[in-house]
Amino acid sequence: MSVKSSPVKPVSVAESTRAVVQEFLAARLAGDTERLVELFADEVDWVLAENPGVPWIRPRSTAAECAAQFTELMEHTVPEDARASLDAFLVDGADAVLMGHVSGTVRATGKSFEGPFALRLTVEDGRITRHHLYENSLSIAEACTP
Repeated sequence: MSVKSSPVKPVSVAESTRAVVQEFLAARLAGDTERLVELFADEVDWVLAENPGVPWIRPRSTAAECAAQFTELMEHTVPEDARASLDAFLVDGADAVLMGHVSGTVRATGKSFEGPFALRLTVEDGRITRHHLYENSLSIAEACTP
């Protein structure tokens, strides 16, 4: 009896990047910070414009700090009011760019924020090494101001 093996199609860098980003999105949606820590590299190039009036927007560089951003966001906003829509999910090799809209309500003030966002992620060796988020920080800062 002979067994024919079919060739295994190698996974491209872009396919691997897309898979990791999809896992990242699923973990964010589920609030699975343990999985987020696993998905972030030990050191991450994190860019999010500092905003001293917004408690969850601050510099980060480790996997644990990056994953904690989700928990901090949920502590300071009303989870039931959180909305995000994804308009584009582009992948080019190790880089992915997600574009969409986000909105929410700040728990302490009851004020809402909304606006477009762009998120650039880079995946290397199955882990996120770059997280650059561009969003409507003015709307968020205004919502945090009493």
